Amino acid sequence: MSKSGNQKTKLLYLYRLLLRQTDEDHPLTVPQIIEELARNDIKAERKSIYDDLEALRLFGLDIQSRKGKVPGWFVGDRDFELPEVKLLMDAVQSSRFITQKKSDALIRKLEGLASVHQAGQLQRQVYVSGRIKVMNESIYYNVDKLHAAIAGQKAITFKYFDYDIARKKVFRQEGKRYVVSPYGLIWNSENYYLVAFEHAHQELRHYRVDKMTEIVVTGLDREGRDKYPNFQLAEYGQKHFGMYSGQEMQVTLRGRRDKASLVWDRFGQDVILVPDGEEHFTVTLPVVISPQFFGWLLGLNGSVTLTGPREAVAAYRRRLTATLEELPSP
Repeated sequence: MSKSGNQKTKLLYLYRLLLRQTDEDHPLTVPQIIEELARNDIKAERKSIYDDLEALRLFGLDIQSRKGKVPGWFVGDRDFELPEVKLLMDAVQSSRFITQKKSDALIRKLEGLASVHQAGQLQRQVYVSGRIKVMNESIYYNVDKLHAAIAGQKAITFKYFDYDIARKKVFRQEGKRYVVSPYGLIWNSENYYLVAFEHAHQELRHYRVDKMTEIVVTGLDREGRDKYPNFQLAEYGQKHFGMYSGQEMQVTLRGRRDKASLVWDRFGQDVILVPDGEEHFTVTLPVVISPQFFGWLLGLNGSVTLTGPREAVAAYRRRLTATLEELPSP
């Protein structure tokens, strides 16, 4: 049999065909495989297909065959099982810090991890709800630059902005560039944050990555380790509720024993709870005092209360009083 010009790539086409077109519920027979290869100007005989299938199996592709009512050859186990792909796609779709345009592009790539038949299930999986997305398309590439700066232990400069009511960028510091040394990225409250040592104020601060622009990785070495030698990214995230800034304090909380998991979920399993009678516990830990911390307490409906220090309790009372005064009269 004369060979076509694409004969050298036959094994590659067969590899792609099996991954894209087959799964346990959709096998292909050898005649169907020969027909599909012919669409790409590749001639093949039955015996050569069997040899190629065995070569792919030895290469590591999980080639399986089935007899019966729906006979044929198909790919069994894949690098990512269908439930895993669904999980990844839902994570992408629900991530606030990824724009809708970039979400759609990533989802199309993730669909390639499954067969075209399974992709139909994935389409139904991802369109769960109209989740709010950020507007800054460059965040995807910002994250890559920031990881490079962190790995290289280099300082960066950037501009920082907010959106006004007309959705136009309004730059902070009158458009002057920030100079910081990045220490890590935190995914908190559906947003990505950079934790960094700001050179001008000589302290740790954090910035929403989707509000950063014109990021430049400099040749300057990272600063701040002498001032924060024991810095831990996880601890920083635990202290800052909703990543809002404020004064850090050692606070004491008193809660019902059945609410212990709420404290561990928020502050980590290493937090030590001290029994306080038969029904309660107390815990002392570092927290950045902010309206978001007070909101967390209020949402627990009295099951966990703030008992100290005195200045923290007074600040909580002032916040509650101000909230009541802001409400219109009934």
